[in-house]
Amino acid sequence: MSGDRHLRGLVRPYVVTGGRAHASRNTFDAVTVVIATREQVSGLSPEKKRLMELCRGGALSVAEIAAHLSLPISVTKVLLSDLVDSGHIATHAAVSHTARPDMKLLKDVLDGLRARL
Repeated sequence: MSGDRHLRGLVRPYVVTGGRAHASRNTFDAVTVVIATREQVSGLSPEKKRLMELCRGGALSVAEIAAHLSLPISVTKVLLSDLVDSGHIATHAAVSHTARPDMKLLKDVLDGLRARL
């Protein structure tokens, strides 16, 4: 019986992705932010429906979604790619180091707040 459970665990990701090992889009990484853009989930697989439910609660990273679904990140990326292609979700790159606010500006704001207290 435990051998069956082990084999089922090996087959499941293959079945979940329809036999695909790679996403159609290679722009996802572990910190890519995902947001649901559609309410409709009819016709989606159970895993995609669950993924949509997660994303309706707010923006999540690919790594967070994979953890919630208990699926490998590679499998999650395939599912996400399908949902991007169908218009169910939108993705955004994580904030890069160059897009961070200026440290001097932050220091000036902090100094101004301290002066008011």
